[in-house]
Amino acid sequence: MWGRRRARRGGRSAEELRERRREREAALRRARRQEQLVSKRLLREDSAAEEGGQDGADVVPDPLSEDEELCLYTLGNLVVESQAVRKQLLPQGIIPVLASCIQSPHEAVLEGVGYVLSQLLQAKEAPMEIIPLVLDSVLPQHMLRLVCSGLKAAMGAAVEFAWCLHYIICRHKDNEVLLALGAVPALTSLLLDLASQIPQDVPEGLELLVCPVLRSLSNLLAQTGCQGQGQDGRLLIALFLILQCFLQQHPFLIQECLWLLNNLTADDPFLCSALLSLELLPALLQLLTCSQMATVLVLTVLCNMAEKGLFLCQQLLQQPLLPQLLPLLTLPDPEAVGQCLELLHLLFLHCPEAAADFTRQGGHQALEQHQSTPELQERAQALLDVVRSGAPSACQATLAAFS
Repeated sequence: MWGRRRARRGGRSAEELRERRREREAALRRARRQEQLVSKRLLREDSAAEEGGQDGADVVPDPLSEDEELCLYTLGNLVVESQAVRKQLLPQGIIPVLASCIQSPHEAVLEGVGYVLSQLLQAKEAPMEIIPLVLDSVLPQHMLRLVCSGLKAAMGAAVEFAWCLHYIICRHKDNEVLLALGAVPALTSLLLDLASQIPQDVPEGLELLVCPVLRSLSNLLAQTGCQGQGQDGRLLIALFLILQCFLQQHPFLIQECLWLLNNLTADDPFLCSALLSLELLPALLQLLTCSQMATVLVLTVLCNMAEKGLFLCQQLLQQPLLPQLLPLLTLPDPEAVGQCLELLHLLFLHCPEAAADFTRQGGHQALEQHQSTPELQERAQALLDVVRSGAPSACQATLAAFS
């Protein structure tokens, strides 16, 4: 048994358009450097700090104007390349400076701030030295505001700050600050707005915003004490609309949506039932063979549903589900097969008669091939004992021991 299935996502992976995003960012930064970047100062000079002999850590300068900053991109490049630079910037007051700059009305400034902050938050020392300073500033509330307004204006800044939120949430165990600011309902509303406004031709770069928003919301819901905060059936519909929109051109978003769906349904009977009442289950089952990760995640969501008891198991079996599971037992991926075995265990436990149907469809032969696979043989053998016993009472006794 896997136990609880809520899980947190880590950082971005290569297949998730990172290279494409880097190319676009690099081109933008090159253009800005050639046209406007003339200053190599890391921080703006501040006469008050100089006169008082201070290091500038407690001084908050006025927001940058558009024609001033753009040196923020140079600063971001220095930050990502050198821990020594980061060590110098923190005591000089880089966080208060960014907190001031994020209140600028100029989109170019906001995007530059987001770029610098995203580089800082990816540093190895960020969880202990940088994230606490960020959470103790006004940055979180402004980040959340800018991310949630990204569909209307400042898309570039919204993308940067969405990744900033993701880096904070996935690298920080306690996100009470963001929860207190209403991050869960705010990000939920953003996804609902997005799903309701998706045109036939998806705007260029929208996937770069959707990905970190999905991850941030998913990781927040994985936290202790967040159960029930995402209990909105409309969000399920929104996820499937987003899936439909991005399925062909940006298939990497499938696993992001499914990861959020997993965390939504892990401990929530209401949302598990909503998948049925909203008639979303057929669309979910169509994703079973999209990719290796999609297979595992769809099976995990189905396990979340099946563990809720008899009624949901009966509904799953009516799809019909068993014929779709049989081919998955022949996959070379032990994780997918293991999750398939877990689902069969739950189905047989709550609906013992399903074991006989499984046998009639040749399921015992599919199980036999895993008797020699070390990580699967115990579960495969337990299920074989079930399908061979035949009698419902014997099935339940065997499965109870397997649990």
